[in-house]
Amino acid sequence: MDFERLLIESARTHGHLCPGQVLGVRMSMLGLREIGITDPKGKDRKSVIVYVEMDRCATDAVQSVTGCSLGHRTMKFLDYGKMAATFVNAKSGRAVRVLAREDAREAARALFPGIQDKHQAQLEAYKIMPDAELFMVMHVQVRIRPEDMPGRPLRRVQCQSCGEHVQDSRDVLQQGRVLCIPCASGGYYTHPETFFCGERYAKRT
Repeated sequence: MDFERLLIESARTHGHLCPGQVLGVRMSMLGLREIGITDPKGKDRKSVIVYVEMDRCATDAVQSVTGCSLGHRTMKFLDYGKMAATFVNAKSGRAVRVLAREDAREAARALFPGIQDKHQAQLEAYKIMPDAELFMVMHVQVRIRPEDMPGRPLRRVQCQSCGEHVQDSRDVLQQGRVLCIPCASGGYYTHPETFFCGERYAKRT
């Protein structure tokens, strides 16, 4: 896997080149290598699943390098706010979690003291710093549930509160009722009013 080519492709996908892109590309190269994946967009494309722990620039780089995505159900997003990703070889079961080292920031600035912009200094340093100075690597075990695997939904049910349908076993059984997660424990939106073709629909209860 050619680093410079992957960096260009990642920057094209993300829209610009930044330190997070460099970290994401190198994190992906390291993770894939550790789980024995050499051709993630070709012959190995059905073998790779990635769990990302941040909704930042590096995630776009991980998607660009691995070919994994939410739409293909090969990328899983966990909102942990950590610069980390876990790479899983679904065939062999081998998995590694790669975490960006916090002390790499200062080490990067020390490498390029003549660059006043700290982000530019990080960008250049992250290209050349050894993996061991950029990342911590943990060999882990990941149990992937059948309903989380790529492919057609295994189950689809209707919420008994809002009437919306839920798939992939994301429903919740609460006091004998099948509910979606927002109805069971609250969602990210409040006070919904539904309109369709100019007509107002009352919220089901």
